[in-house]
Amino acid sequence: MDLDTVADELYRLRPEEFTAARAARVAAARTAGDRALADRIAELRRPSLSAWAGNLLVHERHEEVEPLIRLGEGLRQAHHDLDGAKLRELSRQQRALIGTLSRQAAQLAARAGHPITEAARQEVEGTLRAVLADPEAAREWATGRLVKPLTADAGFPAAPEAGLAAKRRPAAPDTTKKATAERRRRLTQARKEADEAARELRTREKEAATATREAFAAKKRWNDAQQRVGDLTAELQRAKDEQQQARSAERTARDHARTADRRLREARRRAESTAEAVTANEE
Repeated sequence: MDLDTVADELYRLRPEEFTAARAARVAAARTAGDRALADRIAELRRPSLSAWAGNLLVHERHEEVEPLIRLGEGLRQAHHDLDGAKLRELSRQQRALIGTLSRQAAQLAARAGHPITEAARQEVEGTLRAVLADPEAAREWATGRLVKPLTADAGFPAAPEAGLAAKRRPAAPDTTKKATAERRRRLTQARKEADEAARELRTREKEAATATREAFAAKKRWNDAQQRVGDLTAELQRAKDEQQQARSAERTARDHARTADRRLREARRRAESTAEAVTANEE
């Protein structure tokens, strides 16, 4: 047993199972005589619901981790270069990928027995945006051991003046001013497009959240109906069994009644014959 193995196990568990499982691993480490490991396991903190859902993405959809990190690198570079065309294309990819991953997180959580709320799903999306904007956040998310959701402080940083200055060619003052004005215009346009993309993303996220809730509700109705069908089927079978038993009992009773009636007639005939013989002897 080592810390990485235990941490990976614990952060896959539902939040309500975390504390008991952590205590069991601490006890196991102490029993094995590894007090240092026991202390490190005890320091692991229980994740929030949205952090747990974000961890599930890393553990259960590991193939999606690298594409998201690469997309974040590309977006940060596009912001740095003020590359409007590339920024627009990557922003479209960002919307699609965040939407897909947030839905997957909700599905994984539901499959694990703990559906997340809409607020928690939005926190998952906030974590994914932070992963795109901040390489440190990306590294933290990729461990699959988040304790709380991540947030991007202020979105993507603007290109630093030092970086821009290094790229400028020597030019006359007027040319430099025009180039600076053009870069500012491009930056303003890029930010405007990013804001529009973010608004569209929020709209699509709300639509996806509504669709997810409707899907969960429909699934629950289907499960309830399926359970009801099972109950009614079992009840119908019991009724059929009772009907069969009643029919068998009725046939048996009818046979007994016929036998009793036949024996009654025979007894009457014997009684009448005996009575006639007695009368004849008296005469």
